[in-house]
Amino acid sequence: MNQDTTAGSPTSHVPSTADGSVGALDAEAEWDRRYSEQNQLWSGQPNGTLVTEVAGLMPGRALDVGCGEGADAIWLAGNGWEVTALDVSGVALERAAMHARAAGVDVKWVHAGLVEAALEPASFDLVSAQYPVLMRTADATAERALLSALVPGGVLLLVHHAGMETHPAHNGGPDPADYVWPSMVAAFITDELKGEWEIECDEQRTRVAPESGAGAHHADDRVLRARKLR
Repeated sequence: MNQDTTAGSPTSHVPSTADGSVGALDAEAEWDRRYSEQNQLWSGQPNGTLVTEVAGLMPGRALDVGCGEGADAIWLAGNGWEVTALDVSGVALERAAMHARAAGVDVKWVHAGLVEAALEPASFDLVSAQYPVLMRTADATAERALLSALVPGGVLLLVHHAGMETHPAHNGGPDPADYVWPSMVAAFITDELKGEWEIECDEQRTRVAPESGAGAHHADDRVLRARKLR
C-alpha cells in the first residue's frame, strides 16, 4: 500500500490466502480487516522521500498507487497536483476521503489495485508508488502498468524496503520473490525499454521515519526515480 510506510518487513503486510496466493478479493478483505482493527493505521504524514523528490517538479497530474489513508495524495493535492489515488481497501479510501475533505483538497479516489484499475495509458505526469504491494508475473504486468501510465517527460517514483527481494520467505509466509521491487522495475527499464527511459536515481537511503504509524521503525529504503523520454 502507499502509506507512510509498511509494518516491519514488507512481507509482514502482504495479504495472503491459505495456499499462499494473493487475489484481488482476498487482498481487499485482508486490508479492510487491518484498517478496521484500528482508527488510524499510518502516521497521517506524507512519505519523506515523496516530499523530497517531488518538491522540484512542476505540478501536473499525479497517480498515487496504493494510497492507504491518503496522506501522500492529500499532500500532493495541497501542492497543486491533480491527483488520482487508488487502493484495494474501501475502508482506507473512506478515511482518505474524510481526511481530504478536512484538508480542503480534491482527490479522485479509485477503489482498485493498480492492474485492476485499467488506467488510460499516458495519463499522468507523476506516478508515486510508496511501498506498494504488486504481484510479480512472467509478463511484468505490474511493471508495465506503472510505466505505461506516464506521459513523455513524466516521472516514476518507486520506494520500497531496501534489500527485501533477496530475503527468504519467513515461517511459511509470503515469499518476497513473488512481488515487484524497485530493482526489478529498474532492470525492466534497462533491458526492455532502453532509450525510452532515463533512470535519474536508483539508490539505497536511510529513511527519516515518522514517530508513529505501523511502520515507524524500518530504516532503509530503495529509491527509484525514472523519467519517460518518449
